[in-house]
Amino acid sequence: MFLRFFSFAVFQLLSVVVACFLFFDSNPVIAGLFAAVFSGYIWLFIDSARGVRLLRWLQTGDTSQDVLGNGMWGEAFERVRKLLRMRDRQMVESDLRLQDFLAALQASPNGVVLLDSRARIEWFNQTASTHFGIEPSRDILQHFGNLVRDPGFANYFALRDFRQDVVIPGRENTLSKPVKLSVHLHPYGDGRILLLSRDITEKEQADAMRRDFVANVSHEIRTPLTVLIGFVETMQTLPLTEDQRQHYLGLMSQQSQRMQTLVNDLLMLSRLEGSPLPPIHDWVNIRSLLAQCEQEANDLSRLLWNQSPNIVFEVESNSEVAGSEAELLSAFMNLIGNAVRYTPVEKGILVTWKEDAQGGAVFSVKDYGHGISAEHLPRLTERFYRVDRSRSRETGGTGLGLAIVKHVAQRHGAELSIESVLGKGSTFSITFMPSRVKPILEAVSPQYP
Repeated sequence: MFLRFFSFAVFQLLSVVVACFLFFDSNPVIAGLFAAVFSGYIWLFIDSARGVRLLRWLQTGDTSQDVLGNGMWGEAFERVRKLLRMRDRQMVESDLRLQDFLAALQASPNGVVLLDSRARIEWFNQTASTHFGIEPSRDILQHFGNLVRDPGFANYFALRDFRQDVVIPGRENTLSKPVKLSVHLHPYGDGRILLLSRDITEKEQADAMRRDFVANVSHEIRTPLTVLIGFVETMQTLPLTEDQRQHYLGLMSQQSQRMQTLVNDLLMLSRLEGSPLPPIHDWVNIRSLLAQCEQEANDLSRLLWNQSPNIVFEVESNSEVAGSEAELLSAFMNLIGNAVRYTPVEKGILVTWKEDAQGGAVFSVKDYGHGISAEHLPRLTERFYRVDRSRSRETGGTGLGLAIVKHVAQRHGAELSIESVLGKGSTFSITFMPSRVKPILEAVSPQYP
C-alpha cells in the first residue's frame, strides 16, 4: 500500500516539475496545478485498467497467465492465483479420493446404492446392478421403490424402522433356482439413505439343509428307538415263551444295529468334513483293498439274504492310490453294499478296477437290478435322500452312504459319476486322476540256464 501511494506521489511530482519547466515563462503555478490534476486522472485510469484486467482474469479463471506484473494489483493477482491453484489441487485430490472410495465400493461383494432424500438413486455399484437388475444409463435418479417392486421391501421402507434387514427375492430368482437377498437401509446426511444388499442364497440353503438334517436324523433315530421301546415294554409286561423272547431280542438287535450304523455314518461324515485332506504320500494297494471289500460283501449278503452274492471282482491293473485306506474302504464298501442291498439275489454285480486312457484309474460297481429313474440321479448324493424309503429301511440303509462316497472322492481329487437305466441296472464309478495312481511293478524272477 505504501508503494502504491509513493508511486502516485512520484508520478504527480514529476508531472508538476515537467509542467512548470515547460510553462515557466507564462504561468507556472496554473500549469503545475493543471498537470497535477491531469496526471492524477491518467494514473487513476491506468490503475483502474489494471483492476479491470484483474476482474476479467478472475472471470476466466486462467491461472497460467501473468497479466498484471508488480504493484498492488500484481500482488493481489499473485495471491489470488496461489489460492486458486491450491483450490485446484485440493479439488483434484478430493476427486482422486472420491474415485478411490467409489472404486472400493465398486469392488465390494455387497450391493451398495446411494439414495437421495426422495429415495431416488444417485449411485450404485455393479453388485447392486446384478442384484436388482438396474442400469446406470437408465435408472439414475429413478425412485428405487418403482424399480424394486417387492411387497416386503415396500412395507419395510414405509415403516421407516431400519434396525433390521429385510429378505427379498433377487432379480434372478426362480422356483428351480431361488435367489435370496438381505437388504438393509442406513439413513445418513440430510435425509439420504445408504442401501446395502447381500446375497444370502447359500446361507439360506445351508440353514434349510441344517434344519432338514436335524429333522432327518431325529426321524431316523426315533423310528428304531420307538421299536426298541415297544419291544422292551412287551418283554416287561407280557409272559413270553422262550421262542417269542428270542424273536423279540433278534428284532431289538436288528434295530440297535440300525441305530449304530446311522451313528457311525454320521461320525464318518463329521470326520470327513472336519479333518485335513488325506496325505498324498501314503499309498493304498488296490488289490488288497478289493480283497477286503469282497470278504465284507460276502458277509453282508449272507446277513441279508442268507447266501453268498453273485459278485465278480475284476482288477485289470495292479496299482496303488494315494490317500487314506480307511476312507477308500468306506467309499468302496458303500457302493458295493448298496449294490448288494438293492440288487435281487438272482442278478449279478460286477466290481472293476481299470486304468483309463489318461493314466488315471476307474473304480466302478455295476449292478443289474431295478435301476433308478433319471429325475432321482442329481439328488442321490444328498444326505438322507432315498429313492425308495421302504426298501432302504428293509435292507438297513441310512441314506448317508452316497454322501460319504462323494466326500471321500472329493478329498482324493476324484469324481463320482452315476449312470442308471430304469429296469436294467446302475453303474457307480469313481475316477481317480493320474497323479493319484501309480502302477505296482511286478518282480521278475531271474532265469537260469
